[in-house]
Amino acid sequence: MEILTPKTTRRSTRLRVQIPLVVTSMDRRHAFAAQCVALVVSPQGCGIRTSQALPIETPVLLSELPGGGSATGRVANCLPLGKDSSSVTSAVPEGKTTRSKNVWPYNRFSAHGEGHPGRK
Repeated sequence: MEILTPKTTRRSTRLRVQIPLVVTSMDRRHAFAAQCVALVVSPQGCGIRTSQALPIETPVLLSELPGGGSATGRVANCLPLGKDSSSVTSAVPEGKTTRSKNVWPYNRFSAHGEGHPGRK
């Protein structure tokens, strides 16, 4: 349970990206597999533009990540984008991820913490 205070601190920075990937539902009741784009990523999950809405808690497989990696997760929320019936789906990680930390985009960030250009 998350406790909300007047000054809630963010656990990590969200990064705006455009990473192509394949999203596949692992729930037989909600068949879905499509080439999608991750728009926002953080260690706690990602926001993905999908061609159709997915029910909350649907287990998903994110594959064809840069470097050939894949990850499992579940749908945390889903927001319609407009008349074209596309949605933004938030997926949060479950279990182990398989990826090479020496492959783009993972090698673009320092393991020594965050840096904010322009902030002092």
